[in-house]
Amino acid sequence: MRVKGSFTGHERTDHLLFFDFDETYYPHACTQELLEHVYELEEYLEELAREQFIKIIWVTGSGLPEVIQKMERARMTFSPHFIAGNLGTELYEVNKQGQLKSNSSWEKKIRKSGFSGKKIVELERELFHQYGIKLIEQTQFGQKKYKWNYYYFISSETRSRYDLSIIKHLARINGIGLNINRCNPKAGDPENAFDVDFIPLGTGKSEVVQFMSNYYNVPIRWTIAFGDSGNDINMLKAVQHGYLVKNATPEAKQLHSNVTASPYAKGIMETLQLIFNFEKARE
Repeated sequence: MRVKGSFTGHERTDHLLFFDFDETYYPHACTQELLEHVYELEEYLEELAREQFIKIIWVTGSGLPEVIQKMERARMTFSPHFIAGNLGTELYEVNKQGQLKSNSSWEKKIRKSGFSGKKIVELERELFHQYGIKLIEQTQFGQKKYKWNYYYFISSETRSRYDLSIIKHLARINGIGLNINRCNPKAGDPENAFDVDFIPLGTGKSEVVQFMSNYYNVPIRWTIAFGDSGNDINMLKAVQHGYLVKNATPEAKQLHSNVTASPYAKGIMETLQLIFNFEKARE
């Protein structure tokens, strides 16, 4: 599988820039106005990568085929240096020829986790038979090797709080990583539901930040991230400069106070310009 060319390797890297993809970098509405802002951001990022020695990483809940399909739909011309798909359970480098290569160090880390689909099926059954908690498989893309996706539909706020606490408890005692966040209908999710994603321990969006920081020996003080939903909050808190875009979900805005002045790519570009103009002024 190929995407349009980028540039990896261990050349000089001074900053790391992380993006959630859906409804942060990529606008599902794909209106002409929103896409024009994406194209402007692409040009700016290419300049930043060259002049400020930045590595760019997309960290997304989507799988690689879905990301590439959306790139084609939006006619994007710029690729990141890395794509961390399926909530960071996969990590691909993008070389200058646009070829994708799985990062062997990250892959080895995941294999050691002991994660298996069998564990998730057993946990799902226990939740239903012992606690009456029903999880609905997200079947539109199928379950992944290291990320099993479910919806939890809300019957009442009180019951939801109880059920979600049970899910968290059972995942923890079974040594399974977990992401729970309110669904975003703008990204194609149903109304009145939560995403419940089971993943290996030691993976996820914030863990990708730490891994990439170590991989390139870039201090956390030189890291930046943008997101739009509850599953981005840990990533935003793991970096020095973490921002929600203005179009972020209400849930996310309750959890994180740094929000861009404009939505989507426009807000990202404005914020990056402020950060790097400030850095230049200090030099």
